[in-house]
Amino acid sequence: MVGFGLVATVAATTTGALTFREARTGVLQQSQDAVIRQLRTQVSERAPELGFPPDQPALQRFASDVAATEGQGHWRVLVTFRELSAASITGDRFEELTPAVREAVGSSRATVFQRVRRDGRTSLVVGMSVAFDAPDGRQTLSGVRVFLVVAQTTEQAYVDALVTAVERALVPALVLAVALALLAARGVLLPVRALRQATRSIAQGRLDTRLAVNGSDELADLSHTFNETAAALEASVAELREMEARARRFAADVSHELRTPLAAMSAVTDVLDEDAARLDPDTATAVRLISEETVKLARLVDDLMEMSRFDAGAAVLHLDEIDLAESVRRTLAARGWSETVQTDLPPPDTLRGRVDPRRLDVVVANLVGNALRHGARPVLVRLHARDTAGAERLAVIEVRDSGPGIPDDVLPHVFERFYKSDSARTRSEGSGLGLSITAENVRMHAGTVRAANHPAGGALFTVEIPLRRDNVPEENRT
Repeated sequence: MVGFGLVATVAATTTGALTFREARTGVLQQSQDAVIRQLRTQVSERAPELGFPPDQPALQRFASDVAATEGQGHWRVLVTFRELSAASITGDRFEELTPAVREAVGSSRATVFQRVRRDGRTSLVVGMSVAFDAPDGRQTLSGVRVFLVVAQTTEQAYVDALVTAVERALVPALVLAVALALLAARGVLLPVRALRQATRSIAQGRLDTRLAVNGSDELADLSHTFNETAAALEASVAELREMEARARRFAADVSHELRTPLAAMSAVTDVLDEDAARLDPDTATAVRLISEETVKLARLVDDLMEMSRFDAGAAVLHLDEIDLAESVRRTLAARGWSETVQTDLPPPDTLRGRVDPRRLDVVVANLVGNALRHGARPVLVRLHARDTAGAERLAVIEVRDSGPGIPDDVLPHVFERFYKSDSARTRSEGSGLGLSITAENVRMHAGTVRAANHPAGGALFTVEIPLRRDNVPEENRT
């Protein structure tokens, strides 16, 4: 809007200045042409009466006669011939007559004129040489030169009046131009602002946002294009969401349907495991293989069910205030890792917080199990508290192994679903969902989990969970 206002102001000012200039030039040009024509006429009529070579009295009469032709007495005439000069007004020094005019008149047959401003007044100075008709019919310069000085008082009054008129007209013109410019700017800015707000609304997920299309200009075309784009995006997103929902339902349904036969298979494999020692070696090997694969399949189904609950938003936290160190000890003991995994835990009841015990158990178990499977022993689990700059207290769980670490190109993907760093390792004990489930459980606690390589070697996973309940998202509480 400032730009529109400046353009309008410059345009109005420039128009006023050009109008004044043209009008001033017209006034002065008309006056100048009239004076030059009249001077030429008078000099041509009286030149034959001037004897040659003229004397001082003749020059004086010639100057007086030429000046007298202007009835109001505004003309001041100076006539020169070699060293002689005569003025229409005795004692007039003709200070307005510049050397440039004298030289130009002496070297040219043309009439020379110049506007001279002196003491705050503008005068028109005109000079010309008097020519005589020679016997051969050609005109010959006589050496007599006539100079005329006319005060342009009337013309200056016209110009001053014109300046006043332009100044008076310029202010309303500026106001009108600025008002029109602002209206024009408003007409452009309102659709642009509406487009900006609609774009923000689309970015916030309100895909049903549309713009009102008014008129048939470029902005209307832009609004129409935006509406078409938004409609296409809404349809695409709706289709993708439907496909994603079907995929989630499919995974959940398949996992649910597999649980019953898997339960039966697990019971059968348990019985077969007990009798494997009495079977022949080949049959015992097959039984143990079936038992191992059944356990892996059961774990995969459980992981898929858990991920489907995360995707559907059905996973909730069952918060309880517990001793975090004791919870970590129970997790390691329940899986037989107490002697295998080294720990650095605070004393009992020194680090307590409101967390979901089951989900914390999953986080620790997945990280330690991942370190044991893909890293190298010894594996260290460290638990401590850390205060942030915002006076927030965090529980920090660090799981470090002594293996070769995680390749740099793998680090950004370790928490992705079904991601395995070794593409040739198509079969492994893990399902590829453990770290993804860990990340989701930590996120539900409003915490963070990071993977890195320790400077001394080995992979390092760091979990930070706020200990204040206020930091747990409302939708995750129960």
